Amino acid sequence: MNQASEMMNSILSHLHSKYAAKTWNETFQLVRRCMDKPRDDGKPCQPLLRALERLQEVFTASSVNVTRSYLEVAAEQRGLGFHVTEATCYLTADLFYLEVTLLPCGGVEDIKVAPHGGDPVSCDSLLQPLRSKNFADFSTKLRDLVSQYDIPGDNDTKFKLFTALQHLWKDLRAMSHLPRVGKDGKQKMDSINDGLLGCLVAEKADYPLTIHFYLVPSGEENRAHGAHLADSQSARVTVGASHVTQKLQMASVFQLPLQLDLQGFPMLDPPNEEFPACFVLRLQPSIPVMKSFLDKIHHITEVVVTATDLQWGSFPKLLLKGSKSERGGFSALALPPQTFVFPEEAWKGPSHAGTLTDAVPFRQAAHVPRIVEVLRHQCAINALLKSCADQAADQQQLFEVRPESDTSFSVTFQPPNTDSLAVLLVSVPNSHQLTCQLYGVGTDDSSLEEHVSGIIERCMSIPLAVQALYRKLKPPADL
Repeated sequence: MNQASEMMNSILSHLHSKYAAKTWNETFQLVRRCMDKPRDDGKPCQPLLRALERLQEVFTASSVNVTRSYLEVAAEQRGLGFHVTEATCYLTADLFYLEVTLLPCGGVEDIKVAPHGGDPVSCDSLLQPLRSKNFADFSTKLRDLVSQYDIPGDNDTKFKLFTALQHLWKDLRAMSHLPRVGKDGKQKMDSINDGLLGCLVAEKADYPLTIHFYLVPSGEENRAHGAHLADSQSARVTVGASHVTQKLQMASVFQLPLQLDLQGFPMLDPPNEEFPACFVLRLQPSIPVMKSFLDKIHHITEVVVTATDLQWGSFPKLLLKGSKSERGGFSALALPPQTFVFPEEAWKGPSHAGTLTDAVPFRQAAHVPRIVEVLRHQCAINALLKSCADQAADQQQLFEVRPESDTSFSVTFQPPNTDSLAVLLVSVPNSHQLTCQLYGVGTDDSSLEEHVSGIIERCMSIPLAVQALYRKLKPPADL
């Protein structure tokens, strides 16, 4: 061992013995003093941050100083400012700040979030993790809060865009209460699948405006409301940067009575201003979307998305990603083994290409219900095709799924006890309408088509429908 190594070991041994008897509070104070020392690059020292994180993982906060230390580290991690006045800590950003009131024992009395230009409001979603000492959960929720206010531009642009976003939210909240009228003149329930916007969860200071707009029907009539929201396709309404300037809505203009277009959508004409940004629906989860549906959205919004921003691929492969069949599992449906094949050559070509979409840009509130209707339509088609992809791989029953148009597909199969083939043509003209036609088997019996259509509408499952069709087509002796 050389002299330098011996010297280093001696220093480390001395430091270890010096601080072995120190209290946790003294250790925290030491690390904080080191963090307070100025650095040339102005950035926090990562080893010290990691040291504090490790201390907080193994030590329960029991004093004001320890809780302050944790909040300071959390602020540093998320790029927030931090300062203290008596028993209150402030975590600050350009468009909001957090006000954390501490108790003498180190506990947290209250956490309030104050958006730019707004009053502080108590935030239970951030308060509970801190009170239960669940620092990891608090850090995750703080990250989500910061991302909500992540608006592009300098401070002046950020403030204007945030104000515009608030006006947009106001119009969408008002729009969500409008009744949806069907073709029969009857009002539809303001539900996830039928409402003009779906189910809208109004924003709080710590939570963005979220639209829940599609839920795959399961045949269950009474599922809990929370389960509906948890299982639904949703979109957060926020702001994102744009390659080119866009004219965005700058005021709330929703007033009754509204002027409606021929499809029953509101027609608004808000004042606008140009920004290098766009309003955005951030989809949760991402949706595989066909080119023709993206073209419909672009026609609504007039926001051009360049080809370089999109990654096109085989539509069935996009649907298969994350499916049960890709993971080697089996469908939860109690069905005999079935194989649904998507012939690669049939799905080739630009008309059947798709892209995984996680964000839809737009410019004003009137665009949103139209976009939602297009996305619902795509989600309905996806649900039907995905039901095929989730089946087990077996050769007992073979079904071939081919596209016929961007809104219809065929399922070719061999009926029981025959050597011929039959075709089930499924057409989905919109998210609220579905029709089935049978060719090659029992086509004179219109009740078969109605029976199959009814099953698909209730459950959005092609496997369930063809299994019911098999039972209908089997001779009585084979049942």
